[in-house]
Amino acid sequence: MASNIDWRNIPAAIWRGRSGTLRPVSRPDPVRLEDLLGIDTQKAKILQNTERFLRGDPCNHVLLWGSRGTGKSSIVKALLNEFAPRGLRVIEVDKDDLQDLPDIVDDIRERSQRFIVYCDDLSFEDGEHQYKHLKSVLEGSLELPPENVRLYATSNRRHLVPEYMKDNEQSQVVGREIHHGDAVEEKISLSDRFGLALSFYPISEPQYFEIVDHLFGEVKDRDQLHVRARRFSMEKGVRSGRTARQFYNQFVGEF
Repeated sequence: MASNIDWRNIPAAIWRGRSGTLRPVSRPDPVRLEDLLGIDTQKAKILQNTERFLRGDPCNHVLLWGSRGTGKSSIVKALLNEFAPRGLRVIEVDKDDLQDLPDIVDDIRERSQRFIVYCDDLSFEDGEHQYKHLKSVLEGSLELPPENVRLYATSNRRHLVPEYMKDNEQSQVVGREIHHGDAVEEKISLSDRFGLALSFYPISEPQYFEIVDHLFGEVKDRDQLHVRARRFSMEKGVRSGRTARQFYNQFVGEF
């Protein structure tokens, strides 16, 4: 468990559910906050929340949701690089291992470091009930949730679960207020437990070019670079920071 990790010197670890152990991260992603362009508002809000967490002030669990490749996961990795010297630690837990979450948290709740439990691509299909294990961390049970643990999750879904038109059949308008049916209330109750929800949307072409320019630095023919970058994003079918990084990985040294 977490007691096997020297948290004074190890900034992050990944939970391996099958073996019931934490594996220290030996090569963390070096991404920095200044490398993430086009998401300044999201960065400012999550930075403020994380700094409050490190100071011991009231702060929220965070849900980062929205389009793929827009920096949701990268911003969490960048926070680790920014704040690890100040005692921030990150434990990554896969959605399929959430049943182990209460035990993981019990093992770190008395430690001096501050822990982000990080769940990437968190979403639940019909019939999946792993989300129930999140509740003790998000809001506590008989015992209050630990002050030194916050949950940061990324998802492509705002409410973490699939939503259907039929779910609204039980909704009613009483006076001028909308009263959702039980099905809707059940589905949105989990995401409501995240006090800070940050949305991420596809970026514009100028923003895409800005990221490309940041990655490539000085080049001989910037117009040609942008032409090739536009063509690459059209072939991928999406403009995003991830697409810009993939374009860089494929064509660095050619411009």
